[in-house]
Amino acid sequence: MPELPDIRVYIEALEARIVGQTLERIRLVSPFLLRTVSPPIRALEGKTVRSLRRLGKRIAIGLADDYWLVLHLMIAGRLHWRGADASSSGKQLKGISPRRALATFDFSSGSLTLTEAGSKKRASMHVIEGASRLQALDPGGLETLDASLQAFEARLTSENHTLKRALTDPTLFSGIGNAYSDEILHAARLSPVALTQRLSQEEIARLYEATRKTLQEWTERLRRETGSGFPEKVTAFREGMAVHGRYGKPCPRCGAKVQRIRRADNETNYCPRCQTGGKLLADRSLSRLLKQDWPRTLEELEGLKRG
Repeated sequence: MPELPDIRVYIEALEARIVGQTLERIRLVSPFLLRTVSPPIRALEGKTVRSLRRLGKRIAIGLADDYWLVLHLMIAGRLHWRGADASSSGKQLKGISPRRALATFDFSSGSLTLTEAGSKKRASMHVIEGASRLQALDPGGLETLDASLQAFEARLTSENHTLKRALTDPTLFSGIGNAYSDEILHAARLSPVALTQRLSQEEIARLYEATRKTLQEWTERLRRETGSGFPEKVTAFREGMAVHGRYGKPCPRCGAKVQRIRRADNETNYCPRCQTGGKLLADRSLSRLLKQDWPRTLEELEGLKRG
């Protein structure tokens, strides 16, 4: 799933291409993508794009008259851009199967296509009128890059969860998912199944710094890789990651083999020497502790809402 660094780079690339441009036409291929009925989707056509913002892992495109187009890519959703010249020529997106396309948004400057791989169609689109209604889609997670250590600690310890669950809970922290939580915990040298209310002050401070550093460094790295282009190679498994997606490979810090624990669609990667004191966490659909603390499906996790 695209997470905070990926979403920020998506938004920056879109800002350079569609702000001030007119949304001329929406071609909806999959009706299941649209999760709202009012206002009608056609109400957006002819509107000028005013701004973009991130709501957790959602991309919100603001148009004239306070209309909003909100996209949630979930696990396999991706965005692709063609400039006006390529769009008018009718050329297909390179390497993209038309069967994966869920919707295309034609702007005066080019076309944005939303695709989704696999058979499970989880990506969603909402059409919203009014900023107050837009906020209802925000799960309320803390923006860690803007938060103080005190605010971070208060949110982290507000409930007693495993660190893996807490970091990826959208109602607790904004924009962090499976991949970057692995990287954060490795950087902080903390176990994914450590309980939030049992951490020492030093461990909390270490986690706070690791969270901010990891998200900042990966955002900058993705910006450099993208340059002035559009981020077409968004993936949860990136060269240079310390542990995520590196099961069986050596930890870049100590050389021990990276291990994994699995639960449903999620896999947690960690270094036993750096993070768990040499202990291997049980891998019977995830250790018992993490299994009890983790929602059964990604939809359950994303559907969490603070009271």
